[in-house]
Amino acid sequence: MDFNLLGKAASVVNNPKEAKIDTFENKYQERDYLIQFECVDFTSLCPVTGQADFAEIEIQYIPKEQCIETKSLKYYLQAFRNVQAFNEQIVNTILNDLVEACQPKWFKVKGAFAARGGIKLTAIAEFPNLTKDEN
Repeated sequence: MDFNLLGKAASVVNNPKEAKIDTFENKYQERDYLIQFECVDFTSLCPVTGQADFAEIEIQYIPKEQCIETKSLKYYLQAFRNVQAFNEQIVNTILNDLVEACQPKWFKVKGAFAARGGIKLTAIAEFPNLTKDEN
């Protein structure tokens, strides 16, 4: 296996587009199982004021052929620290990038952002798409 970060010194990049998301072979492809990551100290910047936005990011997925390597995920998420974007955009960008990296059976990203002005925002994005209630 050839990892970009695991077992090597790494520096934080300032843009998630520059971050490398490493994967490794899922040795248990015959069964569905859930992998969950929790990042309790995620930060990005408000696109209007430039002030820090704080969030807890929860990532869940059912792998297909590839699993996400944890150290590269940590550096990928850290790359958002200087990114100015709306909270909903952040959550959807994370979903798109991680789905592209590992091509899972199912994937969900939940971003619970700290309250601003008394309002707390939580955005959830899912792959394939969130099921729509037909009622």
